[in-house]
Amino acid sequence: MNCPYALIIILPPTIFLLIFVFLVILSFFTEKIAYKNTHNPEGKTKAYACGEDVKEHRVRLNYGEFFPFAFFFTIMHVITLMIATSPEEITDSLAIALLFVIVAFLSILMIFRKEDKGKVESEE
Repeated sequence: MNCPYALIIILPPTIFLLIFVFLVILSFFTEKIAYKNTHNPEGKTKAYACGEDVKEHRVRLNYGEFFPFAFFFTIMHVITLMIATSPEEITDSLAIALLFVIVAFLSILMIFRKEDKGKVESEE
């Protein structure tokens, strides 16, 4: 069987989707046997502090300025990994690699777009 599309199953996005679907199905079935605490349901949303009641968080960190750089770093490394691990035997390997690069370029353009932060509309 010499089908040129038979090797598409080993591409990283295909493997990711297969594993994702498997984990969603596994999560659905294991949810039925998971322990549920009926005595203290509001305790799930509280922070664990060795029995001490935590009043309020005092520091709120803002990673808004860091996010574009982290996203850029992640996209570049994931695209590099996907292109480096695509099999040679696929005849459309160059087209698939080009598609990965185009998607990465578009996502980087979206993350670094200019926004009007100082513009506030008044209701008068």
